[in-house]
Amino acid sequence: MRDKTQANSAAAGDGLIRAGAIVFFVGAVVTLVTVAPLLLGTKPFPTYMFGMSMLMAVGFLMAGAGVLRSIAEGRRRAREIRS
Repeated sequence: MRDKTQANSAAAGDGLIRAGAIVFFVGAVVTLVTVAPLLLGTKPFPTYMFGMSMLMAVGFLMAGAGVLRSIAEGRRRAREIRS
């Protein structure tokens, strides 16, 4: 099986992990931008910016789903090899 798999081929879940990481970091930047006025004593951003801070949680869940998908694919391959 190893000879049929390319070394740089994308495994199942890799796309979700990458997308989740991007969404997480966008959410982290939004969170820093949203919290900065509160620490600096300036006028705070509108409420929807606090909602956009939830992108961190969404990205974390997306990446977690990608990891679980990779694990499931690995277990599926292991079962195929054994049988």
